[in-house]
Amino acid sequence: MKLEFATFGAGCFWGVEETFRTLKGIKETMAGYSGGKTKNPTYDDVCSDETGHAEVVQIKFDPKEISYEKLLDVFWSNHNPTTMNQQGPDFGTQYRSVIFYHSKKQKEVAEKSKDKLNKEKFNGRIVTSIEQAQEFYPAEEYHQKYLMKKGVKVCH
Repeated sequence: MKLEFATFGAGCFWGVEETFRTLKGIKETMAGYSGGKTKNPTYDDVCSDETGHAEVVQIKFDPKEISYEKLLDVFWSNHNPTTMNQQGPDFGTQYRSVIFYHSKKQKEVAEKSKDKLNKEKFNGRIVTSIEQAQEFYPAEEYHQKYLMKKGVKVCH
């Protein structure tokens, strides 16, 4: 079994992780930080909006059970990709919409998916960036599977 990684930022990582965690084919999810300049950031560092990191979820998945295209469908349908640095009540660059690709194929699929949605649904308003995967820093333990531990399904 060859597993792959996908990394998405779509606002607060608690809800994003819960959305992906229960899908068939997902082997592991981890809340964390990526895309910034600060090494080994803490939650407080990232919340300062000065590290450049986004709250992200790194997903380990079996592509034989769930495709990257399906993961993108879930990503797009579970946040607003047209709001710059905001999801719901959360503001700041740490809440930006971002896809970190782990291969050339993922980049191509993500760009094609974004282009299609921009034409068919969002009239060119998608602000989601598509960037090469960078260093991933796991969030503190209390953030991992946060909603599951609290017995709730959504943040807001």
